[in-house]
Amino acid sequence: MELRVLKYFLEVAKEGNITRTAEHLHISQPTISKQIKDLEDELGVKLFKRTNYAVKLTEAGLLLRDRAEDIIELVNKTDMEFKNLDDIGGDIFIGAAESTLMSLFVGAVTEIQKRYPRIRINIFSGDSDDVCEKLDKGTVDIGVVSNYFDPKKYNYLYLGKNWENDTWGILMRKDDPLAYKESFTLDEVLKLPLICSRQWRDQSMSHWFKEKTGKLNIIATFNLGYNAAIMVKEKLGYALIFDGIVNTGEDSIYKFVPISGASHSCLNIIWRKNQTFTPTAKLLMNELESRFSRYTENQ
Repeated sequence: MELRVLKYFLEVAKEGNITRTAEHLHISQPTISKQIKDLEDELGVKLFKRTNYAVKLTEAGLLLRDRAEDIIELVNKTDMEFKNLDDIGGDIFIGAAESTLMSLFVGAVTEIQKRYPRIRINIFSGDSDDVCEKLDKGTVDIGVVSNYFDPKKYNYLYLGKNWENDTWGILMRKDDPLAYKESFTLDEVLKLPLICSRQWRDQSMSHWFKEKTGKLNIIATFNLGYNAAIMVKEKLGYALIFDGIVNTGEDSIYKFVPISGASHSCLNIIWRKNQTFTPTAKLLMNELESRFSRYTENQ
């Protein structure tokens, strides 16, 4: 299975048309068709459903698209790493969850970038599951996540002191009838049409509410706070979210109300056990360890 053919396959999947793909790549249509046919023969499956005007991915094609994207991303990252082995510069890839505590992480990044201006940071945003998946595939170097990770798989540092953590609460509109409240109890949250992260639903919900979990009214889920804010803006419901993720200043339409009795979440820097860093990524790791290792040791 050649990388060149996988790139052809991904272009056809994106365009949905072999003729347009051939024109875009400046390759003849018969060449593209033959490469796709050879790939199907090699894998023993049909990758596309063909019609007179378009091609659509089969179930097998959808699977290969996901795998091919991961392969191409990893190959490109590896290529950049080797180009920068003998020079302090190039790319560091970070997977990060949403949190105001990211400012502590970015402070370390800023210090490294001042010393080595040719370093470039690439941040992928997602929840902890998304970040861990990227780490496992090798497409990010370092992850920044909340409590949801497996310490048997990853080394970690607490990001900040143990009192520096994220506060859970309810995001609503300032013109909402409940905007007068200064806090919510867990029992009051049970009565709300709730918009929550998939991660919280799957990993924290039952710990918070125990035998009352079945009474929750979850009407929508999200993995990034921006989309949660849009749903709140359109009056779909109330978002369960960290403080500071969405602007709630004087010029904002939103209000954040903390939840009393809810657990707090800290942020962690994680990386795969036995991971080999590029010289550039190692510089950042050294800076992070010098800043935060003492907080981890004191836990």
